[in-house]
Amino acid sequence: MYKISKIALAVGLSVGLATAASAAEIEWRMATPWSGGPWLERDAQMFADRVNELTNGKIAIEVYPGGTLGSALRVTNSVKSGVAQVSHNYINYDYGTDPTTALLAGHSSGLTPEEFMLWMYEGGGADLYEEYRREVFDVVAFPCAILGTEIFLHSNKPVRTLEDFQGLRLRTSGAWAEIASRLGASTVVMAGSDIYSALERGVIDAAEWGSPEMNRPTGFQEVAQYVITPGVHQSGGFLECQVNSDTWEELSEEDQRMLRLAGKLSVFDTWLASSFADLEAYQELVDGPNEIVELDQSFIDAIYEETTKWEDEYAAENEWFARVLESQRSFKNDMNSWSEYRLPIGVMGR
Repeated sequence: MYKISKIALAVGLSVGLATAASAAEIEWRMATPWSGGPWLERDAQMFADRVNELTNGKIAIEVYPGGTLGSALRVTNSVKSGVAQVSHNYINYDYGTDPTTALLAGHSSGLTPEEFMLWMYEGGGADLYEEYRREVFDVVAFPCAILGTEIFLHSNKPVRTLEDFQGLRLRTSGAWAEIASRLGASTVVMAGSDIYSALERGVIDAAEWGSPEMNRPTGFQEVAQYVITPGVHQSGGFLECQVNSDTWEELSEEDQRMLRLAGKLSVFDTWLASSFADLEAYQELVDGPNEIVELDQSFIDAIYEETTKWEDEYAAENEWFARVLESQRSFKNDMNSWSEYRLPIGVMGR
């Protein structure tokens, strides 16, 4: 009898969930670039669940892995064309169309995840973000997940100085591919799924991909002896959610507000989840067989100096780039006083 009751309960729950899903007035397909891992299985699904919750079940979003609804690196096109009504995406994949995307995704600017969130939600960044995506790409977009500070390199060679960087065969992408090349590296752009074998076979010397949590399941630490920190090339950043423009206009103002709120709540939740997970993942690297190598300050200074030159060059020829850069630089200037009254992270008690 007990087993029969359990089966009946399970069937009842399944029927109830199916009925709730079919009761949604609006059903959307979500395109993503992700083949798996936290960005797909946690962050994208988290936003979908938040939207369903905040709209009282009115909007149901089905999340699809990368390549299912079009090219994994052309998610914006899938949304713009209406193949997908919504996406979970990395704006820097559109870098080839406009380099302004690098400023909004995060680059070697020095903004930490916490500073990025402050700029987005208190410094006008989110408004700029949405206006930019509408005007240049004809999609409605807003932040919906945070990017933690990345590992600078998983490398087959120790890298500490600018001299060590010369000629390094480096897998990277976006703005850092340009800046790293200017600093002397030999950059290669390849899909994340190809990095492990390229490191293992010596096709590349080093690769950057993500934060400790994101890198852990890739196994890069198994085929590259050296772990280079800190992630000065990507100290923080954002993922976005995009909505097809026509689909967006069909929504009520209240539903539009709930989608933006779902994005903001997801940013906070992913910051908590990823930051905490990074602690354990990085400690595994410290305790494991890899050698942790710290960049010399002179190299970090050289990266920031070259980044500033790169920014100034693009700002001189791109109006949107100049607008976003001016906003971020003004914010960073305002943040200078933090160190005057805040203890550095890790400093204990008085």
